[in-house]
Amino acid sequence: MSISKGIALITGSAQGIGRGIALRLARDGFNVALNDLPNKDAELEAVATEIESLGRQACIVPADVTVDKQVKEMVDEAVTKLGGLDVMVANAGVVEFASLVSSTVESWDRTLSVNARGAYLCYKYAAIQMIEQGRGGRIIGASSAAGKMGFAHISSYTASKFAIRGLTQAAAVELGQYGITVNAYAPGAIQTSMIKIMLDESGNVDYKQLIDNPCSRKWFTSLMENVPIKHVGQPEDIASIVSYLASKEAHFITGQCISVDGGMRMD
Repeated sequence: MSISKGIALITGSAQGIGRGIALRLARDGFNVALNDLPNKDAELEAVATEIESLGRQACIVPADVTVDKQVKEMVDEAVTKLGGLDVMVANAGVVEFASLVSSTVESWDRTLSVNARGAYLCYKYAAIQMIEQGRGGRIIGASSAAGKMGFAHISSYTASKFAIRGLTQAAAVELGQYGITVNAYAPGAIQTSMIKIMLDESGNVDYKQLIDNPCSRKWFTSLMENVPIKHVGQPEDIASIVSYLASKEAHFITGQCISVDGGMRMD
């Protein structure tokens, strides 16, 4: 086994973007702590096996990222098992489609809890550990194209992803003095289980099953059809950005939210 580049912890890493990030960082030379909900143990074990086949160490640290005590224990367990923490990727997230007027308080609270509160807790406990270690670090969060512009029928998701941008910038200002950079990635449509809810039986995007309002559906369809790069992104496209942000070469980049959306939004 080659010398490790450090220890990375990725939340929501049982599938999709999180899994892609975990495997990429393992290929880059990091030992990896894998997190998801406790009912995802089988999927996490499969990712851990893949990482170990690459010659890297892996451990599983299940936790609900909305629960303060569990996030602290998750970080502590990763540190105990792997020897420290150099990269935190707060990737876990959920989305629910509903118009503003038909949405529920329960749906709003769940989305903000997982996406925004979860990122806050991961940032907080990663920062405490990294400051204590005294060797800097990388904190990376999951925003979205919907964190840079309002999206119809996902108001709670949009609000949560805007919150991650603000949290990222505030944390970057506070933590720079410790050599800790804080950045976020903002995906567009990525081929994951989350996007499968948009597909019909033939595998084509069907917004009718998600958006019942014709005006909102027309807006959403027009937006997606006019993305300059026409193919749907892959988890590996996000993983490549995280790979760079986690590297030593990215030491002078902080407080940024990098779009990885095929040109959906150019800024």
